Amino acid sequence: MNDDARPGQTPQDLPPQHTGDNADRQAPSRRSVLWTTAGVAGAGLGLGALTPGTASAAGTAAPETAAAAEAATAAPARQGRTMVDVPFERRSTVRVGIIGLGNRGDSMIDLFLAVPGVRVVAVCDPVRDKAEKAAAKVTAAGQPTPAVYAKGEHDYENLCRRGDIDFVYVVTPWELHFPMAKAAMLNGKHVGVECPVAMRLEELWQLVDLSERTRRHCMQLENCCYGKNEMRVLRMAHAGLFGDLLHGAGAYNHDLRELMFDPDYYEGPWRRLWHTRLRGDLYPNHGFGPVANYMDLNRGDRAVSITSVGTPALGLAEYRKEHMPPGDPSWKESYIGADRTISLVQTARGRVIRLEHDVSTPHPYSRINSLGGTRGVFEDYPERIYLEPTNTDHRWDDFKKYAEWDHWLWKEHANPPGGHGGMDYIMVFRLMQCMRLGLVPDFDVYDAALWTAPVPLSHLSIKAKGAPLPIPDFTRGAWKKARSGMDSEKPAA
Repeated sequence: MNDDARPGQTPQDLPPQHTGDNADRQAPSRRSVLWTTAGVAGAGLGLGALTPGTASAAGTAAPETAAAAEAATAAPARQGRTMVDVPFERRSTVRVGIIGLGNRGDSMIDLFLAVPGVRVVAVCDPVRDKAEKAAAKVTAAGQPTPAVYAKGEHDYENLCRRGDIDFVYVVTPWELHFPMAKAAMLNGKHVGVECPVAMRLEELWQLVDLSERTRRHCMQLENCCYGKNEMRVLRMAHAGLFGDLLHGAGAYNHDLRELMFDPDYYEGPWRRLWHTRLRGDLYPNHGFGPVANYMDLNRGDRAVSITSVGTPALGLAEYRKEHMPPGDPSWKESYIGADRTISLVQTARGRVIRLEHDVSTPHPYSRINSLGGTRGVFEDYPERIYLEPTNTDHRWDDFKKYAEWDHWLWKEHANPPGGHGGMDYIMVFRLMQCMRLGLVPDFDVYDAALWTAPVPLSHLSIKAKGAPLPIPDFTRGAWKKARSGMDSEKPAA
């Protein structure tokens, strides 16, 4: 998860929002940050001219918005060969460079160091103390001292130019993911990016094209796909226990109000400021990725359309009123992001996926994680299941009874280290294993693009009063062929 990544652009650099009260301007952060202004000029189709005012009056432009989305989601001409089923080059040691060493990056470096056959060669963060702290962790683990890149906003480019790196891990604010992934691939590196992989539809297409042209994988490091429950449901679904799949649901419902206003957690207001720019689902990947895997999207089925609605944006302003002192820079912000967005995704095979996003109202943590078919249903938070012919009394059953369906990764690593219940370690271990053994990765750039597409498209659908919008076929037709993905077999070596 990318809940605690490094900051984005300092507030004085933000494009004006034209709210009449100079809403975005506030004192700059005390630290220099990694940023590209193009990342917020527009977060998707037609967003270059978006302002809070135009968002609130979106209904008047609904037909134009839908028509623009229809035109822009058409696949551009392919520039290279498909990356479907392309294996990594086999190597005895995976040499890693890490960009971004805030809360998330600082914790994840421990997991890369814990996996056999992995060497952390270089670390990068514009805050030198953070980079040097990470370098000390590497040497404490018995590895050679890594190169440190901490000379300003673009030093990551020098890391990417190194000839002794195989894989670049990007763990920075969202708007930086695209330029950093681009730099990695253009310099011959495979790259893994925290969620979401980019913020604009055109950037998603660019990442697909770059991956195909450079023959380098660009992967969304979606840790929730490696959750124990998610991987068990995946195997059960593929074994037919749910019958013909009909519907699923995923979410990111996580009350982040206190953290988003905490000056010491997110280093700067970068995450909160996205609520002044977009109304849609800002973080769909944790919910969408697992359900997409259950339904083999891009592997026999595909998502074809999305329709989204959103509530008023009240939660952050109300929290600010109750908790932030007069004169705090946040009082200059005008929030437009819907407190809760709900999206319905339709697939080519007629299945329906519901996505939710809510980080600004009181709510126990939930990713929903539900799957239903003609033989029964699973729902998470709390975990429960109902499958025929075992269950016929209209009462939920205990999901623990199905432990035999655990994925081999969880059977091999019953008590993995690291956060989020061990899913982070399982994800890193499996990715590094695929690279060392020369295997096809569990997911690819097409999955990264699909799982992130609801960010710009949900915003546009809300702007168009819930109009259904097409989801691009990032595979350019390759989705029709069934192929393996997360439900992998344990490798022989």
